[in-house]
Amino acid sequence: MRFLLFFCVLVGVLGAAEPRGVEILWDKFGVAHVYAKDAEGLFYGYGYAQLQSHGNLILKLYGESRGRAAEYWGGDANLEADRWVHVNEIPERSAAWYEQQSPEFHRCLEAFAAGMNAYAQRHPEALDPARRVVLPILGVDSLQHVHRIVHFTYMSSMARVAAAAAGGNLSPPGEGDGDAEGHGSNAWAIAPSRTAAGRTLMLMNPHLGWSDWSTYSEVQLVSPELGVNLSGSSQVGFPVLRFLFSDVLGFTQTVNSLDGSDLYKLTLAPDGDGYVFDGAVKSFERRVKSIKVRTADGTLRDEEIVIRKSVHGPVVWDKNGFVLAQRQVALDRPFLLEQYWKMGLAKNFAEYQAQVERLQVPTFNITYADRDGHIMYLYNGTLPKRSMGDLKFWAGVIPGDTSATLWTEIHSYADLPKVIDPPTGWVQNTNDPPWSATYPRTLDPRNFPAYFPGTDFTFRSSRSIQLLHEASRMTLDGLAAYKYSTRLALADRILDDLLAAVEKHGTDLAKQAAQVLAGWDRSAEIESRGAILFEAFAFKFMGPALTGRQNFAVAQDAAEPFTTPRGFKDPAAAAQMLDAAAKEVVARYGALDAPYGQFRRLQIGKTDLPGNGANGGLGSFRVIRYTPVTKDAALQKATFGDSFVAAVEFGPDGPRARVLTSYGASSQPGSPHADDQLKLLSEKRFRPALRTRAEVEANLESRDRL
Repeated sequence: MRFLLFFCVLVGVLGAAEPRGVEILWDKFGVAHVYAKDAEGLFYGYGYAQLQSHGNLILKLYGESRGRAAEYWGGDANLEADRWVHVNEIPERSAAWYEQQSPEFHRCLEAFAAGMNAYAQRHPEALDPARRVVLPILGVDSLQHVHRIVHFTYMSSMARVAAAAAGGNLSPPGEGDGDAEGHGSNAWAIAPSRTAAGRTLMLMNPHLGWSDWSTYSEVQLVSPELGVNLSGSSQVGFPVLRFLFSDVLGFTQTVNSLDGSDLYKLTLAPDGDGYVFDGAVKSFERRVKSIKVRTADGTLRDEEIVIRKSVHGPVVWDKNGFVLAQRQVALDRPFLLEQYWKMGLAKNFAEYQAQVERLQVPTFNITYADRDGHIMYLYNGTLPKRSMGDLKFWAGVIPGDTSATLWTEIHSYADLPKVIDPPTGWVQNTNDPPWSATYPRTLDPRNFPAYFPGTDFTFRSSRSIQLLHEASRMTLDGLAAYKYSTRLALADRILDDLLAAVEKHGTDLAKQAAQVLAGWDRSAEIESRGAILFEAFAFKFMGPALTGRQNFAVAQDAAEPFTTPRGFKDPAAAAQMLDAAAKEVVARYGALDAPYGQFRRLQIGKTDLPGNGANGGLGSFRVIRYTPVTKDAALQKATFGDSFVAAVEFGPDGPRARVLTSYGASSQPGSPHADDQLKLLSEKRFRPALRTRAEVEANLESRDRL
C-alpha cells in the first residue's frame, strides 16, 4: 500500500505529458468552454478552468479529502474530520482504486490534475497562500475527493453517527422531505407525445447548499475530433459531469433514499478487546495510524488514531460503552467516475443503459431523456440484499451481534425500480420514493421488499406531479415557467380550511391575519404579502422541519396525491397557531403583510437583491431556503436551493437549452462572476446555453490557449 501511495504522488507531481492545442473560451458570465482534440485535453482544460474559478475552495476540499486538514490548517474541527477520513480508510482505498482505472481513464485523471497544477504555476498570486500548501494536485486527488463526498458525505456522515449515538433520527437523505434533510432536487423528462413540438424536454434542477463541497461548477467540453459536445455541471473538484446534456441525450440526478450505509451496535467482550458475534467472541482487526496536527504556534505534533474493524466495518463511535461499527456499500466498486464519463459519451439509449447497469454510482435517482424520444427514471444505487426487516428497522441502529443482520450482497440492476417510456409521457423525481415517478403509477411498492423506500411523498412532490399531469402540450418556454413556480401546494391544501377555522375560533389578531392570507397570492414571490405569515404558521402546524403530518384531518393517500393530506384535525388549535404566528410576525417584521422579498434576500458580496422561492416543505417547486442574517431573524439570505438549472429541448439539429448557475460561476474572492447571475435568479430568468463556437465567440470575455 505504501508503494501505491508513493506511485500516486509521483504520478500526480509529474503528470501526463501536457496536452497541446487546448483552448478555453470564457464567456461573459465566466463559464468555461473547453476545446480539445482528445479526452485528455478536455480533462486538462477542465482542471485548469476549475482551479481558476474555484481554486481556494478546491484546495481546501482536496486537503480535507486527503485527511490532512489538521496538518495544513490545525483546529479541532479539522482533526475530527481527518479522523473520519482515516477511520474509513479513504486515502488507502482511493490509492487502490486509482491503480484499477483503465489506462485511458487513468490518463484522464492525470490530465485533470496537471491542468490544475498548470493554473497554479501560472497564477500563484490568485490562490490563498494558506491553501497553496496542498499543491501540487495529485492524480488521485479528484477520485479521493469524490469518494469522500459520495460515499461518506451523501451516503454516510459524522452527523448521522452522532445522531445514532444520541438516539436521533437516522432516516437516510431523501426520506421524508429532502429539503428538510439538507438535500433536494427536481428532475423532469417529458416525451415527445406530451410536447407541442414533438421533441423531448428535460429539466435539471439540483438543490444543495451554496457553499463548500456542494458548490456547482458549470462547463462546456467540446472535441469535434471525438464528436463530443457536453454541457452541464458538477460539484467543484469533480473531474466529470453529473448533470449534462449532449447533442443526443441528457441525464440529471436527485438524492434518493437508498440505504447503503448501516450502523451496527456492537456488544463488547468483557475484556473490551473483542466483540460478541453469533455467540462467540471475535477479535477486532486493529491498525494504528499517525497523522500530523498543526498547533497554535505553527509546529506539528503527531496524533495517533487507533482503527478497529469488526466484520461489519470500522468502529466509528465508542463512548460510554456505546460502540457503533459502520458498514458501507460499494467500497468494492472503483469505477464511479469512468461510468459518469461514459454515460455522457453514449450516443443512444442502449449505450447509456449499458453504463448505468454497471452500478458503479452507489446512490442517486437518475432521470434520462434523449433526442430519439426515450425517457427514463431509475432508482439507482447499490442497495444491500437483506433477509429481514423493513425500512424503519434498517434506518435505525442495527444489532451487530448476529450474522442474521449482516448483508453481503447487493440488488442487481434488474431488481431496482425504474420507469422507461411510460404511457403517461413523463417521469419526475423530487427526492420522493420511486413509486411517484409518473402518474397514474406504473410501479407498485408491494412488489418490492419491505426495506425499499416508503410510500410517503412531499408537498413539493405533489406539486411536481400535478404540474406534469395537467400539462398537455409542453413547450421549452412552459418548462422554464414551471421551473420558477413558487406557488405553495400546502396553502392550496389547507388555507381555505384555516380561514374557516379562524372565522369560528380565532382571536381578533388571528382574524386580521386571516384577512391578509385571504388576499395573498399563495406564492413566494418578491411582492407576495402573506407568504412570511403563512410560513410562520406552517412551522407551528408541521414543525420546524415541515415534515409533521399528525395535525391533518385526512392522512396522505397515494391514490389522491393532489388532495391529501388536507384539513385540520383540530380547527380551534389551528386558529390558535395562526394567532401565535401572527404575534411573532408583527414583532419581527412590523406588519402581518410584510413583502416577502423585502426580508428574503439574495446576498453575495456587495450584491443584495430581493428573493423568491421557498422551502420545499411548503410545496414550492422552486426551492430556495433562507438563513437569518440578523439577530431577530427578520432579514434572511439564501443559502440553499436552486443551484445549477437547465431546461433542455432535444431536436434533430442539437439541443436548445436555458441554463443558470444561481450564484455565479466563480467562488474566488473578488471575481466579477461570484454573484453576477443573482440578478437573473431574482428576476426568474435564464441564460441561453451557448452550444456552438460562434455563439461562444459572440459572448466572449477572454481566452486561454494551453
